Amino acid sequence: MKKPLIVVVVALAVSFAVWAGVTYPRIGGDVLHLASSIETRIYGLHRAEVEISDSLMMSWQGGPQDAKETVVMIHGYSSEKTVWMRFASHFTENYRVLILDLPGHGETIFDPALKYDTVSQAQRVVEAMDVLGIQRAHIVGNSMGGFIAGQLALLYADRVQSAVLIDAAGVVAPQKSDMAKMLAAGRNPFEIHSREEFIDFYAMTMAQPPWLPRMILDYMAEDYMVRRESLTRIFEDFHNTDFLDQRLTEIHVPILVLWGERDRLLHISSATVWQNGIANAELITYPALGHMPMLEAPRQSAEDVLAFLAKHR
Repeated sequence: MKKPLIVVVVALAVSFAVWAGVTYPRIGGDVLHLASSIETRIYGLHRAEVEISDSLMMSWQGGPQDAKETVVMIHGYSSEKTVWMRFASHFTENYRVLILDLPGHGETIFDPALKYDTVSQAQRVVEAMDVLGIQRAHIVGNSMGGFIAGQLALLYADRVQSAVLIDAAGVVAPQKSDMAKMLAAGRNPFEIHSREEFIDFYAMTMAQPPWLPRMILDYMAEDYMVRRESLTRIFEDFHNTDFLDQRLTEIHVPILVLWGERDRLLHISSATVWQNGIANAELITYPALGHMPMLEAPRQSAEDVLAFLAKHR
């Protein structure tokens, strides 16, 4: 979050919490949600429900409704739509923007009866596009969202104008990341049992994280602990989906691969797998960034994506 805005919101929220007797770290969640709500309005985004066949998906939407082109942004595993808001602010002048909370993430509830593999999630994205009357879109996905973007490019090519894969899961990395080594040793860093575990995990997610006050980090730690069981189930479904290595040559939509070279969750060596496997795929890497370039450097990554989209209108 931007420090000046967060500082003001923290002061207001703490004053209210003292008066109302709100418990800590719930205050951190209230601060985060309030600050996000203010920022999204500043950036021209509004909250909206999208009802599909098996879920009521929450979203942020913005930009001209009659824009000729749409950009759909898909977050990663355990994440939510908030990670896109500053990045998205660079698109709302000229593009219609749709940012979804996938089932089991953010404000879209977890339903144990659903499947959470990337093919099922890709189908839900298409359903959401249908509900909103979006025939084709540029798809931008990070991590698991990048895997879903790859599935869309493969299985729904007629609905995908282009796809941007940001530190995308979905292929076998030639070199093991820190997370891959932990998983091989039987420890999933996303399964959080304490604040200390969360702080170690949070350090893995970004090389240059935006500033956040301690109360928000404590809230996020508690949220991961509360959601541990559902996140474990989602991870199993998503991680057991067949990877796309053997099908990359079947992808023919324009592809841009973005990667933070300091990514500790998905090794930078994955980027060349995507680039070499998909004809004419473009690759941009960021030496100083980690797993979430759109959050660590929203302006720089947005400018690179906008330049790519301009070539594929």
